[in-house]
Amino acid sequence: MDYEILYPGAFPLLKVQLAQGETLKAESDAMVSMATTIDVEGKMEGGLLGGIGRMLAGEKFFFQTLNARRGPGEVLLAPSIPGDIVDVELDGSYGLVVQKDGFLAGSMGVEVSSKMQNLMQGLFSGEGFFTLKVSGKGTVFLNSYGGIHAINLEAGEERIIDNSHLVAWPDYMDYKIEKASSGWISSFTSGEMLVCRFKGPGVVLIQTRNPQGFADWVKELLPGNK
Repeated sequence: MDYEILYPGAFPLLKVQLAQGETLKAESDAMVSMATTIDVEGKMEGGLLGGIGRMLAGEKFFFQTLNARRGPGEVLLAPSIPGDIVDVELDGSYGLVVQKDGFLAGSMGVEVSSKMQNLMQGLFSGEGFFTLKVSGKGTVFLNSYGGIHAINLEAGEERIIDNSHLVAWPDYMDYKIEKASSGWISSFTSGEMLVCRFKGPGVVLIQTRNPQGFADWVKELLPGNK
């Protein structure tokens, strides 16, 4: 599968060249354009429970599958939000935990399911009790709100990350929810409140913009809020 990320930055486009017989799975409604040799179908990967699990993790019930049945062809995909696209190659030795709406597409060797968080993470991480888990072997394409930045943590190294800026992290990494400051008042007045503490080794992908912060800014501009 040959691919290229066009116009990287705020408004990227993923171009994939499929050989005859190759199949690509993508988020529902991600297809922008495709060759006439390609068929697009809706698939419920993992059966009914798999679809429900993905919905609980903030994704759609169905995937798109794009199959080059009648010959090679090009597919163009785009996320629904303005932000970057990155490609991650999975070798089967680990999976990725992905934020809501973070999965764009993947090769057929990639499996997408849901992962349940513990009580504290589910209540306060901003991701809910279920997150998306991407595993298997192949290429996965992730998208974000804003640009994507990789934080590489060495063994034993820790980093505080605002939960609204998380995109993805390896499933062998764990994190703790804690106050942003030593006291609750300072945490509240700083505007941060609860944050995530990650411990290496591992690479955490973060997004440069906060969706909730943007939503709050838009609300301030609406009539009646001034």
